[in-house]
Amino acid sequence: MLLVLLKKGEQALGRSRGGLTTKIHVCVEGLGQAFSFILTGGECHDVTQAEVLIRDINPGAVLADKAYDADGLIFSITDKNAKVVIPPKSNRKEQREFDKQQYRNRNVIERFFARIKQFRRIATRYDKLASRFKSFFALVASIEWLK
Repeated sequence: MLLVLLKKGEQALGRSRGGLTTKIHVCVEGLGQAFSFILTGGECHDVTQAEVLIRDINPGAVLADKAYDADGLIFSITDKNAKVVIPPKSNRKEQREFDKQQYRNRNVIERFFARIKQFRRIATRYDKLASRFKSFFALVASIEWLK
C-alpha cells in the first residue's frame, strides 16, 4: 500500500486502474448500518481486510461476493461458528455449497454504498488526509444510522 506522508499525516491513496483512489472496506450489519470500516489505498484487495473487519464480532452468517472466496477467510468464519454465504469462484477445484436464498440479502451492502455516495465529499474524496476522510465517513455512517 502506498502511504503518502504530508506535514499533518498520511493519505490512504493507492494506484488502481482509475488512478489514485481510496478503498473503503465496511462491515455492515443486517439492517444495513455500518459496524466497522477501514480505509486503504486503491490497489489493496478486498479480501485482505475482511478478517480484520470481522475479528471483534460473532456473526451468525457472513455474506460476501466471490472476491472474498479465500480459504483463510472461510476458515476464520467457520472458526467463529458462523455460516459462510460466499459463492465459490469458478476456478476453485472443489466447489462449495452456499445458501443462494440468503445470498440475496447481500444487496444490503450495495444499498449502503449507494446511500453514502449521496454525500459528495465521500463520492469524490475532497479531503486529502486519511484521518479527515475517515472522520467524515464516520459522521456519514452515524447520520445513516440515525435515519
